[in-house]
Amino acid sequence: MHSAALDQTIIGFSAHPNDLDRKRIERSLKRRKRYRYVSPHVMVVTNGYRIESPCCSRNIDPDGGIIDVALLLHDSGKATWQLFRKDHTKGTWELHSTYDRLIAVLDRLNADPERTFWQ
Repeated sequence: MHSAALDQTIIGFSAHPNDLDRKRIERSLKRRKRYRYVSPHVMVVTNGYRIESPCCSRNIDPDGGIIDVALLLHDSGKATWQLFRKDHTKGTWELHSTYDRLIAVLDRLNADPERTFWQ
């Protein structure tokens, strides 16, 4: 009987967002290669996290305002992470890539050799 109650409690539970992984993302962003002099902010969203930061390059916002950098969503059905980039011209999120582990997402986001995220 206790097991049945536990199973019902677990149904519908989403592992993300959670405070532990939000903090992991924040710590990881300190190791990024680009725009290290701004302080990004990690926001919780349904099934994941949105990263925003001041636009220090002035490429997206000439006034240096806060812009979206990346969206990380966890697909619990497939146990994968989806990394999205923001198309600032259209104002839409575009799927960039999919990963099995959060650390792989963060490694890609922090390296960003094509300036896909840190614009």
